Amino acid sequence: MDRHNFTLSVPFTHRVCFTHDAFVVGNPMLSEILAEGGGRRALVYLEESVAAAWPTLVNEITTYIANTDVSLCAIHVLLGGEACKAGDHLVRHVWDHIEKEKIDRHSYIICIGGGAFLDAIGFGAATAHRGVRLVRFPTTTLSQDDSGVGVKNGINAFGKKNWIGSFAVPYAVINDFSFLHSQDPEINRLGLIEAIKVALVKDTEFFSWIEAHASELTSLQKGPLEECIKRSALWHARHISMGGDPFEMGSSRPLDFGHWAAHKLEQLSGFALSHAAAVAIGLWLDVCYSVKAGLLSETDAQRIEAVLETMAMPRFDNHLLQIDSHGRHAVLAGLEEFREHLGGRLTVLLLKAPGVSIDVHEMNAEWISECITEMQARMELAAH
Repeated sequence: MDRHNFTLSVPFTHRVCFTHDAFVVGNPMLSEILAEGGGRRALVYLEESVAAAWPTLVNEITTYIANTDVSLCAIHVLLGGEACKAGDHLVRHVWDHIEKEKIDRHSYIICIGGGAFLDAIGFGAATAHRGVRLVRFPTTTLSQDDSGVGVKNGINAFGKKNWIGSFAVPYAVINDFSFLHSQDPEINRLGLIEAIKVALVKDTEFFSWIEAHASELTSLQKGPLEECIKRSALWHARHISMGGDPFEMGSSRPLDFGHWAAHKLEQLSGFALSHAAAVAIGLWLDVCYSVKAGLLSETDAQRIEAVLETMAMPRFDNHLLQIDSHGRHAVLAGLEEFREHLGGRLTVLLLKAPGVSIDVHEMNAEWISECITEMQARMELAAH
């Protein structure tokens, strides 16, 4: 018997950039990134809703790339939203375009859109030729402050979020703040839940900053909004690059605070409940559970609730009340699905204080049900 173990270490550069008006000729950010890689061809994917909000964008992209050394093969304007990752139809479009346009591993896919669109296009790019360079342009608050900066791609399957997917470091992420200001205000505001989340699990001072600027963030004031997104994005990128487990080989998922319930709630709603809204509810459930488990003080929970309330984040949804065939709250199945997605031990992050977290490996189903009942009562009381 003869065995040899080899350790492979492959360095990646995770380029995370911030700008305004990226496709205005004279803004050097994208042209420098394309020149840095030396590629000569590019294929652009633009989410339909973004194209509708920015009717001159296709011409701006065409003109901008014409002023670089990269050849623009085509711009495809396609439907985005959660429906675009409900199956593999969009991924197959990407594969087909890459093959027809002779896009290779030294070429670029430039993707402009929200998180779901980036997920599906990114999975197509990550699997064609075992990986084509992807330049992401997140256009929503939620994608700029969280998912667009990440290293995951995926589509839904078997009624579950991101069941099919890959880890692939994008060639670059360019957060163009200009896109935010044409977004629906409610969607824009709800997307800040991921900034609240990362502050709660990573940075006491950042949470205090959000607390102090909650009213300004609620009204989407330009300066605080962009500052909040930048700080959140950099915390996500910092954890991925320096946290020791960028491709989630272990069981801990600190950036998924509140997500075990959120993903299940999306599924229970038939994905009618947005990801941002589901995360807000899931986050508040885990805050309430942290108190019940004796980890988090009532005072800190009240601070968190005040921020959520000021920023009009949902803290309850009737899908939490669904009962399964065993007479239990259906959302509880999200715990095993959360564990199954990574394997290993169940590992759920809870709070000890804003900015101070702890991993636990058991969740008391009775306490979760009690939290749901208490959350419902608080919402009914607030309504009156």
